[in-house]
Parts: sequence; C-alpha cells; structure tokens
Amino acid sequence: MVFTNKRVIAANVQGITGSKVDYTSLPYSKINAFSIETSGTFDLDCEIEFFLSEVGRVRFEIKGSFDLISFNKMISEYVLT
Repeated sequence: MVFTNKRVIAANVQGITGSKVDYTSLPYSKINAFSIETSGTFDLDCEIEFFLSEVGRVRFEIKGSFDLISFNKMISEYVLT
C-alpha cells in the first residue's frame, strides 16, 4: 500500500507466480469513515478499514510492525478535511 496526499493505492498480487496484479486507487475525498484495529497478543497483524459510499467497506491487513499512531494522524488530516 502507498499513501499519497490524495489517495491510497493498493496492489493485490494474485496467482502462484504473482504475475497478475490488481491495483486499486481510493481517493481520500470518497472515504466516509475509517477504522483501525491494533495487533493483539497472539495476532501480530493490524487491520485498516475504509468505508466508501460507492464501494462499501474496503479492508487491509497489515503484517509486521506498523506505526498506527502516525498513520491515524496522517489519515485523519486527509479524510476529515
């Protein structure tokens, strides 16, 4: 996932060889709400959900370490303005 000043761009690699890639662009102006789920004791992944009026819910699972506090501040600036 890439977070720009205008949108979120996600790449979903598909297939065994990874030769098929689906790119999704989500403009911040179309995001109505977002949700962040922190990692737990046994579940080390965190989740980010965006709610868009035209598309519905879009969920991303983030593996590994991720700075949720900085992300929350950044995404709030773009979505809530």
